[in-house]
Amino acid sequence: MSEKSQLVLMAEYNQLMNQRMVQVSANLSNDLLVADKGAFFKSILGTLNHIMIGDILWLKRFSLDSSIYPSLKAMDEIDIPEELGITLFDDLVVFGKERAKLDVVILEWCNELKDKDINAPLQYSNFKGEIHNKRLGDLILHLFLHQIHHRGQVTTLLSQENVNFGETDLPEIIPEVD
Repeated sequence: MSEKSQLVLMAEYNQLMNQRMVQVSANLSNDLLVADKGAFFKSILGTLNHIMIGDILWLKRFSLDSSIYPSLKAMDEIDIPEELGITLFDDLVVFGKERAKLDVVILEWCNELKDKDINAPLQYSNFKGEIHNKRLGDLILHLFLHQIHHRGQVTTLLSQENVNFGETDLPEIIPEVD
């Protein structure tokens, strides 16, 4: 399997897990969704917002030249979040719609990726203004691992509310081989 194929698989996996995360979270009251549970980003909805903030930040960095990848043109309409812990959406229904749109951008972009770009460096600056120059493919992998890490926190918060998230393993969507 090529690196591009693996990135597409990760985009599909993340889209599915994000859809499920919103569906399962919809079983909770808004009070439970925003209750401070002592997590990094306090609440279920706070953590879901943080995942989206991370995605937006990375996609904005990846889209510096959106003429190469038409799917990233959608990022032109999205502002860069000012902080990692702000709440972009305090309503789960609105959040879910925006999450779904962003997941489509990620999946379409991964399908558009070119091998030469995956191996190319990307120069970007972080919130501290520090300049970094790293391989694009490794940064895309980080995008997905960041989502996985924080979704794991959300599944823990959900289980504390007796909500069973269900299957989270990647083999569920890995295609069978002949």
